[in-house]
Amino acid sequence: MADERTIRALEEKVAELRRLVEEEGVDLREELELLEARLQKLQREYYRSLSDWDRVRLARHPDRPRGLELVHRVCEAFYELRGDRQGGDDPALRGGLARFAGRPVGVLFHHRGSTSEEQRACRSGMALPCGYRKAVRIMRVAERLRLPLLTFIDTPGAYPGVRAEEENIAGAIAESIAVLLELSVPTVAVILGEGGSGGAIALAAADRVLMLENATYTVISPEGAAAILWKDAAAAPQAAQALALSAPRLKELGVADEVIPEPLGGAHVDPEGTAQAVREAVLRHLEELLQLPLDERLKLRYSRYRNAGNLGTKAKTK
Repeated sequence: MADERTIRALEEKVAELRRLVEEEGVDLREELELLEARLQKLQREYYRSLSDWDRVRLARHPDRPRGLELVHRVCEAFYELRGDRQGGDDPALRGGLARFAGRPVGVLFHHRGSTSEEQRACRSGMALPCGYRKAVRIMRVAERLRLPLLTFIDTPGAYPGVRAEEENIAGAIAESIAVLLELSVPTVAVILGEGGSGGAIALAAADRVLMLENATYTVISPEGAAAILWKDAAAAPQAAQALALSAPRLKELGVADEVIPEPLGGAHVDPEGTAQAVREAVLRHLEELLQLPLDERLKLRYSRYRNAGNLGTKAKTK
């Protein structure tokens, strides 16, 4: 079985051969084709047998498609709404109105930033209470306008600093979850990268929860769990396995409704292809939800979260 180091070395060789062929006209096409075939074979072997810790690392990849970039790729138009109407705004949690597959929708997403300066301002997607209050405001706008709501999650968790505690981060998250659960409009959540703790649940308590193949969804980071349970953050790979945080395992447990395939190597390899896969999956689930009568959709949502802990057990006992 190939390891990551072998694959990276072969990728570098393929890139160098491709440069010689395309830029310098060296006749190495036959060698290039052989190496590319070998690389694809090793990639298939490696990426189809990833551990949960491997998926954590891919979910955190710095070039992975992020919130704002993906929203622009998935939606035809996006008009941002700012502010929580209490004097605060948060660039780590953004949203507004959009057009998706020709239909107006409400959109919410975590934003981690694309530059070092923006990442610091966004705290790598860890939102403050004003961010979740803004999210609630946009949820209510979608409800008032009778627009389906799409949410895109990518956060290590809500911001854990003193300011967040002083401004009641727990209350803001609780309100976001409560309002999302009570909306009469269809809701679809997509976990793009990291889905961490209450900061993720605040946008993920939807009718349908979809996950990219290498996304994660967990109550605590593997490093945090390792520090608590094993007293050693180096046990993070062991903790990741115990947490069952990967998309394929969460699909088996009934937490996720669909795993959206990624290209070999991860979503960052083909951002446009990833966005197209997300778009198709969201559209399929949204159309199904729109066909359901309101009473039935609300009953299904209630049942989903009321019995969330039993879904995986029921599936296994059938």
